[in-house]
Formats: sequence, structure tokens, C-alpha cells
Amino acid sequence: MINKTYKILITGGAGFIGSNLCEYFLAKGHQVVCLDNFATGHLHNITPFLENKHFTLLEGDIRSLETCKQAVKEVDYVLHQAALGSVPRSLKDPITTNDVNVSGFLNMLVASRDAKVKRFIYAASSSTYGDSENLPKVEDTIGKPLSPYAITKYVNELYAEIFSKTYGIETIGLRYFNVFGRKQDPNGAYAAVIPLFVKQFMNHESPVINGDGNYSRDFTYIDNVIQMNELAMLTENPEAVNTVYNTAYGDRTTLTQLVQLLKDNLALFDSKIADIKVIYGPNRAGDIPHSLASIEKAQSKLGYRPEYSIEQGIKEAVSWYFHNLK
Repeated sequence: MINKTYKILITGGAGFIGSNLCEYFLAKGHQVVCLDNFATGHLHNITPFLENKHFTLLEGDIRSLETCKQAVKEVDYVLHQAALGSVPRSLKDPITTNDVNVSGFLNMLVASRDAKVKRFIYAASSSTYGDSENLPKVEDTIGKPLSPYAITKYVNELYAEIFSKTYGIETIGLRYFNVFGRKQDPNGAYAAVIPLFVKQFMNHESPVINGDGNYSRDFTYIDNVIQMNELAMLTENPEAVNTVYNTAYGDRTTLTQLVQLLKDNLALFDSKIADIKVIYGPNRAGDIPHSLASIEKAQSKLGYRPEYSIEQGIKEAVSWYFHNLK
């Protein structure tokens, strides 16, 4: 990678993915501006950076255009992670999900265009594939969205494409596939499956799998996602910009396999976990049965080489939770 340093805005920088990006780019010597309203992010995720002279925290909301304009001042690159995630949340409250994920996204695009940032990299989503049954998922073949959340993430891609064509701002969308790892919050009504199951196992509670356990996902460790963000930011390949990429490992794991992996790794710290039974419940509305990414496009255009399989990632994540969850 180039040894030059940049000023990088990370929206949603106090969240799971955002705070990991802040940590990584600060360690590389870059200036990092974190914009977050702490709706889902946490101050403790970024507390270690507050004394770093290269780190700036801006508490604010992407639904305010003025805040977005303030955040992008003299910024070279935007890594836009701020969003309201969760399919169930979007089904319960589609209006707020749309306000943040569409109106907020548009504010960030407009502010980035006006500030003439070098490139706008944004968190897209595998939910964009919708009801498409094709496996593996290839970037140019999508189905119809299955939730308000999925609609918002698809609209993001459409806006980014139009802004690239109309205004000349470089954009890259990263379709995240079931990202997991350190700092992912196990608490709250919309906790992701891996931290939720980890917390339940650690509390000697039985996790509930939605469905029969045969649904599968392309679980993607956080360090693979960090690599993709850096590659998207620094690529000098003109054919690599103004498009979207699957951001995944390129393998799929059933929920039953996932639970066994978690139990095996957690039992190394607490042997009682090996005997905890799993409960199977009904399928969840808006869920697709299977998800598996083709990562060929990212490999060929960006030089992406994911370093962590799910087995390696789970080992790292479980160790982090055991040392940090109290």
C-alpha cells in the first residue's frame, strides 16, 4: 500500500465496523474524523482514540446536511458506514430506516461532491440480492428486495451510480455479507446472530435458531472488511471505481454449523457450554434461505485476498468476547 497519509471521514465511526476502521487507519498514521450520533454506536468503542491527536470526534446526525458539510471539510476520502441496520428494525419502523439510510446517504453524497472528496466508499449490503436464488451471488444479478432495509441499500447504489455519472465523484459500494468480529454489540433487540449467540452461551442460555438451521450465510470476519475498505480507498485502477463489490469470504456456513463452531470455541473457555442445547424456532420474516458471495470481481479488480475464514474469525471473535464481555 502507498505510505502517504490522508484525512479520512468515517461516518458511523463509533459503531462495530466504523470503530474498527477508525482503529486501523489511525494505526496507519492517517487523520481520522469520526461522525456518529450514537444511535447504535458506542462511545466505549472509540474511547481509546480520544487522546490521539490524529482523531476527531464529531457528534452529529447524517440527516442534517449542515452536519455532513462540516464533517467533510478538507477530507480526502469518505468511508460511509452510518446506517440503521437490521431487517426486523426496518419492518417495524420503515420511516426512520429510510430517513437515515436514504436521506442521510444523499446528504453525505451531496456534501462529499461539494467538498470535492477524492472518493466516496460506502457500506452496501448483500440484502440487495433480495429474492434472487442464484448462488453464488454475482454483483450484476440481483432480485427484488425483501425488506425496507434492502430497498434503502439498493437506493444507495442507484444514487451513487447517478452521482458518479452526473457529477464525476468517484464512488465504490461494498456489499457486506454478515460481518462479525470484535466490538460487535451483543445487546439490544437487533443484535446480530453471532454476538447474540455468544452472549447467550456465555450466560448458559439456549440460543434460538430461526428455522431448521439449514439456512446458510457467508459470514465475513471484520479484518476482511477492513482490507476491502482500504483497497477501495487506495486503488488506482480506473476500472475499479464507480461500481459495487461483494465483501465476503466466499464460503457459506449453515446456522447449525455456526452454532457448533461457537460451542466448540467457547467450550475452550467454559466447558459447561458444550452441553447447552439449541432451540429451533420459526423462520424470520424477510430472511433469505441462502447467501454466498462470488468474490471474483473484488479479487480481479482490487486484488482482494481475504485472510480470515469463518473458523479463524470465530476463534478470534470468541477470544475477544471472553476477555471483554462482563
